[in-house]
Amino acid sequence: MDTRTKKTEATTTHATGTREEWLAARLALLVAEKDLTRRSDELARQRQALPWVRIDKAYRFDTDEGSASLADLFHGRSQLLVYHYMFGPDYKAGCATCSTIADGFDGFAVHLAHHDVTLGAVSRAPLAKLQAYKRRMGWTFPWASSFGSDFNADFNVSFTEAQQQREGGIEYNYRREPAWAVRSDGGMANRMPGTPVGDNAATAGTDPATYIRERPGMSAFVLEDDVVYHTYSTFARGLDALWGMYPWLDRAPKGRNETGMWWRRHDEYGKR
Repeated sequence: MDTRTKKTEATTTHATGTREEWLAARLALLVAEKDLTRRSDELARQRQALPWVRIDKAYRFDTDEGSASLADLFHGRSQLLVYHYMFGPDYKAGCATCSTIADGFDGFAVHLAHHDVTLGAVSRAPLAKLQAYKRRMGWTFPWASSFGSDFNADFNVSFTEAQQQREGGIEYNYRREPAWAVRSDGGMANRMPGTPVGDNAATAGTDPATYIRERPGMSAFVLEDDVVYHTYSTFARGLDALWGMYPWLDRAPKGRNETGMWWRRHDEYGKR
């Protein structure tokens, strides 16, 4: 019996070539990649050159260690990176998309901590909800509740229904959004069926209008001479670089290859 591997006819529609052709194309791409790296380094310098804004408001948070100030969230370090995790008081579970981002935090946090940086999350849900969800996900990074605080609103990641969502007062990602439509029964119209927002809302156990009153983002702070300063914030696709799976997918043969919300919480794969 002939046990040698039988060759099959290639059916790919993607461009193919010789190793020499691949190397020539790869070297051309390398020039562009190096340019992007240099521009990325320059953007990092520009971020660090932004003016610092002194924080005078006395924010309070609920944490595993008890009530805490913003300065307490630094845990003895001089720099604090906060992920604004979408988990509103009315959610039954944390945002599935934020969960895929947060899955990487424990691995990063230990290294950042040894470089004078604390990485943690802040959400508006009460602390008991955050703690229960944190146990479910198996996470250990610091996660504080800003329930009852102006923190999320002041950093443009939480919004009111009446004064902002219904009246077009939401300022997110440095631009104003139009008001949401209102149904004849007075409820908020669902403008996002079959989209990641609609799907995420369902998995968080809420409706799209309630779900989208929380938004994702990250903010950076520094502590000097007992004064906290806000140094940087980014939102929406500005978080792509923090979403650990995307840099890997961008290097996979088929890239992100996305058609809707394909990701799940890490304990939900195989359940649907």
